[in-house]
Amino acid sequence: MSAKSDALEDAVTALIQARTALEAAPGPRARARVDRAFARLFALAAPRIRYFTRSYGLADIAEDAAQACAIALHRAAERYDPARARFTTYVNWQIRAELQALRLRLHGDQRCAGRRAAGAVLSLDALAEAGGDDGLVDPGAEAATEQAAADGLASLVADRLVADWAARREKALLRTPRGAAAPERVAAKAHAEGALVRRQLTHTKALIERLGEADRHIVRRAFADMARMVGAKPH
Repeated sequence: MSAKSDALEDAVTALIQARTALEAAPGPRARARVDRAFARLFALAAPRIRYFTRSYGLADIAEDAAQACAIALHRAAERYDPARARFTTYVNWQIRAELQALRLRLHGDQRCAGRRAAGAVLSLDALAEAGGDDGLVDPGAEAATEQAAADGLASLVADRLVADWAARREKALLRTPRGAAAPERVAAKAHAEGALVRRQLTHTKALIERLGEADRHIVRRAFADMARMVGAKPH
């Protein structure tokens, strides 16, 4: 492996150790060690972040892309399993998943975003210079990292579906006489129901059936409403 790959491996190990120490003994010094460890990790990953930002056509919003990639780094460090893949491979897929989600949120139509990104021609040499080629030498980790990226995108979609449903639910409750008289209670109710629905969104039917009757009614009504709204959107 390259020196860049080894440096990233050392940095994420230091971050994981700092987080473990913080959990064992919380305090300002432990928190500062975590912040320093993450800052070092982010600095080492900066060249590949810039590379992928350009390749996804997001150079004009580089700051937003960097924030998205910081989230990807946090997630990658939290979920990283050295026994399954090198960190360089794993973090590449996490960064790509986060930037793909950002591009979809900004442009909506992925085909348009693809045309925009197609304007940037990047060579393998540029990828190697950014340190993003490390993943090419570890094909055994591809399935695991692709699954992690898919799970991340699915989670973003689920969050959006539930947030939209909870907003519609709150508006509907506020239109009732009782809801109009207690908007704070309505907001709390919509939030609680949204949390319930989000927990059940990826569960099987058997798990949903274990809920109480009132909760099952909320979940089924929410699922039906989300399916109706998704089906009503133009393709």
